[in-house]
Amino acid sequence: MLSNRKAWFLFLTVSVFLGAILVWPILTVIAGGFVDNGHFSVRYLAEVFRNPIYAEGLLNSLKIAAGATALSVLIAVPLAWLAYAYAFRGQKIFLALLLVPMVLPPFVGAIGAMQMMGPYGTLNAVLGCGPIDWFSLNRYLAVVVLQALCFYPIIYLNVSAALANIDPALDEAAQNLGAGGLTRFWRITLPMLAPGLFAGCTLVFIACFTELGTPLIMNYTRCAAVQVYDELKEISASPFPYALVCVVLASSVALYAFSKALFGRKAFAMQAKAVLPHQPKPLHGLKGVLAALPFAVVVFLALMPHFGVVLTSFSAPGSWYQTVLPSEFTFSNYREALGHSMTINAIRNSLVFSALAVVANLALGVSVAWVAVRSRIRIRGVLDALSMIPLAVPGLVMAFGFIAVSGKLSTLPYIQSHPQLAALLDIRVNPTLFLVLAYAVRRLPYMVRAAVAGLQQTSITLEEAAANLGATPTVTVRRVTMPLIAANLIAGTLLVFAFSMLEVSDSLMLAQKMTYYPITKTIFELFQLTGMGRYLATALGVWAMLFLAVTLVGSSILLGKKLGALFKA
Repeated sequence: MLSNRKAWFLFLTVSVFLGAILVWPILTVIAGGFVDNGHFSVRYLAEVFRNPIYAEGLLNSLKIAAGATALSVLIAVPLAWLAYAYAFRGQKIFLALLLVPMVLPPFVGAIGAMQMMGPYGTLNAVLGCGPIDWFSLNRYLAVVVLQALCFYPIIYLNVSAALANIDPALDEAAQNLGAGGLTRFWRITLPMLAPGLFAGCTLVFIACFTELGTPLIMNYTRCAAVQVYDELKEISASPFPYALVCVVLASSVALYAFSKALFGRKAFAMQAKAVLPHQPKPLHGLKGVLAALPFAVVVFLALMPHFGVVLTSFSAPGSWYQTVLPSEFTFSNYREALGHSMTINAIRNSLVFSALAVVANLALGVSVAWVAVRSRIRIRGVLDALSMIPLAVPGLVMAFGFIAVSGKLSTLPYIQSHPQLAALLDIRVNPTLFLVLAYAVRRLPYMVRAAVAGLQQTSITLEEAAANLGATPTVTVRRVTMPLIAANLIAGTLLVFAFSMLEVSDSLMLAQKMTYYPITKTIFELFQLTGMGRYLATALGVWAMLFLAVTLVGSSILLGKKLGALFKA
């Protein structure tokens, strides 16, 4: 147990650091949106709603978030319940495949989906019809479907974890009282799922509301995220971009509060352990096939963008034209991608940025967890809550906040008088510092939750025994505590590193100079190029997909069923 003196030192140190890299950027954005010629004003904020273009963008973003979240719920909840209630042949394989969409950023999947359903792609070849661009018929619906097929695993993980915590004795009691299956689900199971459902829906709603890559790829420009991206060039000349981001931030916070009121109003206490373990009902023959059918359909649809990316990466340029599959396959795209100056530089940049973010996250995450679990100070929960803020604040807002902070720092006389310091703090010159901080703060909740889980599972009596035997606090931490929570920290490190490597919003907005492009920014820029650009982008996307897949498998092995806890709000 930490002494009060050490706990307060950690508390204040981490609070100051989080204030600098988390609270300060947010407050800078808020202040910029309410300042007009040095005076408080709501003029620009009001203009956001008066301007029909930006009002439409906000409305479209809300519609995207609502549609994608609703579709994600319709996909995830029935599948989670089926997996919980029944056992059938091939179930483990389907459950593993359900999580595959998490290994590819949504906008990379959009590239593959466009190839499959574009004017000269697979769908038209199968149907034998003319060059129809199916996505152009309804770009809103295309964005909603692509985002839902990418984010539904978050809701699935949360609902599955909630189902696992339900005491089956409650369902058995209701069944003995004559309640049917639908009644039991509606009156018992669904209310018990409310916290998990709330957590998943909140994360998906905010992610879809501010997701930048997919609308950009799908050319759906009338949404708030793309409008903020387009306003970056005006950030130093007008308060209007600040006001637009303030509205996005306020909307996200309001959505979070509304979701909590809607899904999280009721909580039901249960025993720490079920009286009897839940036993899924085995299904055989036709019933087993019918139970597996929804999983097969969802897996097929969810993996279609991934197939498109992989096939495009292996297709020879111009060989996939009005055919079901490419007419010619080649490995040259991978050789070109690994030999291209942009991709080599991007891989190196992402490795450096992500590794530095992991180091910062380890220091911050372990410190927060130690104060939250191993101290007695009354306000220790404040630090834990502060570290969870990135789950509710969109990456788009954080990236914009770092750009604003960089702009203010670069105007300070002291900074200007020191060229090396000025270059470090100017995003337009060198975005490394801000990319590392953005990656670190965005994925901090993962590390905190992993470290907290490890400390909660480790009995403090082991540390007390070491202290009684004369071990100093440093030796106790190094020889006792850290080895016991190593698996949790490794799992958190893998997740932070992998998701930092594939971070989209921060990379697209903060990396403004080609020399410092990370992987996701490079994929986006390559896709814009004519000729070989699409093939190089998909080859780099496949590499990223394999990397994240290996990472998630390793993390799931280390954390087991607790993997879903890292995606809770």
